[in-house]
Order: sequence, then C-alpha cells, then structure tokens
Amino acid sequence: MKITDVKVWLVEGVKYNWTLLKIYTDEGITGVGEATNWPGSQMIEAAAVEAGKRIIGLDPMRTDFIWTKLYRDLNWVGPFGASMCAISGIDMALLDLKAKKLGVPMYELLGGAFRTKIRLYANYWFTGGGHNAEDYAMQARKVMGSGFKGVKFDPFAHVNYLYGEDLNTDLGLSQEQQNRAFEVSKAVREAIGPDADLMIETHAMLNFKTAVTMAERLAQLNITWYEEPAGPENANTLKALRERIDPKVSICVGERHYTRHGIRDLLEKQVVDVIMPDITRCGGPSEMKRMATMAETYNVLLAPHNPNGPLSTLASAHVCAAVPNFFRQEYIYCDVPWRDEVIDHAIEVDQGYLVLSDRPGLGVDLVEQEMEKHPGIRIAKKGFYI
Repeated sequence: MKITDVKVWLVEGVKYNWTLLKIYTDEGITGVGEATNWPGSQMIEAAAVEAGKRIIGLDPMRTDFIWTKLYRDLNWVGPFGASMCAISGIDMALLDLKAKKLGVPMYELLGGAFRTKIRLYANYWFTGGGHNAEDYAMQARKVMGSGFKGVKFDPFAHVNYLYGEDLNTDLGLSQEQQNRAFEVSKAVREAIGPDADLMIETHAMLNFKTAVTMAERLAQLNITWYEEPAGPENANTLKALRERIDPKVSICVGERHYTRHGIRDLLEKQVVDVIMPDITRCGGPSEMKRMATMAETYNVLLAPHNPNGPLSTLASAHVCAAVPNFFRQEYIYCDVPWRDEVIDHAIEVDQGYLVLSDRPGLGVDLVEQEMEKHPGIRIAKKGFYI
C-alpha cells in the first residue's frame, strides 16, 4: 500500500480556523487528521500541504518511520511550530488509516484501553454576559446542570489572546484587576460547588510577581490547577514559581511544549503536576502517548489541551483511553453548530464524559461537502483569530 495524495482543508471554528486533512492510498483506504493551531492558520495549512507532498509514495503503515523522517527532515526549519503541527496532523491521519486497515479503534494501536469513557472539563463556556461575578456564576451553573464536573477559564481577562495595546507591557495587573479576577473566580467556585474541578488559566500573560500574588489568593478556592503561570521558554522560571507559591496549588503546563524533548526539563526539575500537550501541535497521537509515558515515570498526570476541532477531540480521547495517568480532557462547551456535521458520526458526550465508539480508527470520516460550506476565514475579523 502506498500514499497517493494528501488533501488539506481550512474550516471555520468557534474561535479560529481548524486545519483538517485526509490521506489517500492506492488501496482506497484513507485516514483523517487535524493540524489546527493559531494565530496564522494559513501558515499551518501551507505547512500541512508541503509536508503532505513529502510522504507521497510511502507505505502508510510505517507510522513511526514517517514521523521520524518528517521530524528529521523538517528539523532544518525548526522542530516546533508550523512544521510540528503538520507532522501532528499527518501522524493522526496515518494512525487512523492504519487502524481502519486493521479494523480496530485507534486506542488499540496505542496499547489498548484502560477506559472508553473519557472525563471532560468544559472550556469556552463563558460566551455570554460581561466580565463580572454574576454573569460568570450564571453560566457556570448551566455547565454543571449539563452534567460536567469541571470548568476552566481565564479570570484575568486583561488582554485578548494577542500582545497589543490593551496589554500592560510589564504583564502586570492593577489592584482593581486583581480583585475582580479573584471575585469572579470565587463566584464560579461557589456556583459549581466544592467538589467540582476549577482550573485557572493565565495564558502566561502575568509577570512573575503578579503570578505569585494571584496564586496565593486563588489557593483558598481549592483550584484544581494554575495553568501556564510562566511561558514555555525556561523551566527554571517555573521552578522558581513552584518554590514560591503554595505547594497545594498544582501547576499545569504543556500546550506550548512540543514533543517529548520539550517536556524533559519540566519533568526532571519536577515543576509540574499535570502536563497538557495539544495533540495537533505536540506531534500527534504517537507523540502524545510517548509524552504521557514519560510523565508517568515522574508521577505526573495527563490532561490534553484541546480547544480545537472534532478530530483533535476524538484523537485526544483515544490517547487518554490508552494511558494509566489520564486526568481530564479539555472540551469546548460552546462550539460551532457544524462541528458534528463535518464528520460522519457525531461525538458522543454523556454527563461530562466523551464516550468512544468501537468503530475502526477515530471512528469517523470527514464530510467534504460540509467542510466546504464553512471555509476558513482568511481575513481577520473582530473576535476571531485566523
């Protein structure tokens, strides 16, 4: 069996474009994958197209060989960023194809299932109302009412996702902003109750002093984790934070760490409690499984980052099914209505759990005509990051 073509689509998502792809073979067996990242989704699209050309004629069953070939070949342009997103999407599609050829769910290729119901936490549930305690609490109660047992959000909201004029250049917060962030977080904790998960996101947009100050204040709310209190550039910064903040505040990072090589320093310095690699960025399902195994040796939990499209959600769940140190998986609560229309089987979520089917591969195929009804946005518009 040989790869004959790789096709890539840019599809509009709820916050930014999804990069979806499909690998074709001379035997008619296909596999689907996702390489979503942002901002600059058109760069990801181009990288996926170019990486796809490099695997034409190869045997798709040699998944680890193709991963390693692409990683080593593309290392000249950098082992991270757009090239790694392309590798991630291709790896996902190859595993989907291989599992479909063998007639088994993808998790069987990853070692078999510890579980097939994957516990989720909700993100992007705060899409209505203002940045105040009352509106956040109201929306949090709706999430709990739908069966979820955990929520994540960024209570600081002093920036958009991009560095710009609305950001304090020293990444600090005024006292009023600090107080508002705490009051919003407290209101959400009261709304969801003492036993639900409460994840606090910072987007690495706080300076060291502010990150420590807010961690100390938020500790009294029994937060599940404090996410990205520092950027991915230097594990020693996280080590210093770990030494300064309350030890009962767990630290979670990983959405901007690529491959097993990118998390080694974090694990060796023992500065994280939970890692959250993103399957469309970190190297795909093959690499996320390797990262989870590395983390297990340090007693660190896996909680995949997943603000992406439907294939990312399903592939992450297959990895979560196959590792012992799974904790939670992120899930976009308020998504576009066509999320389940661009795939031929809807994602099944029941009382805050994603239920994996026993269909081969990821259990879905892409529906081309539906994707083409929702083409990716190529000119930036307010509230959307291309």
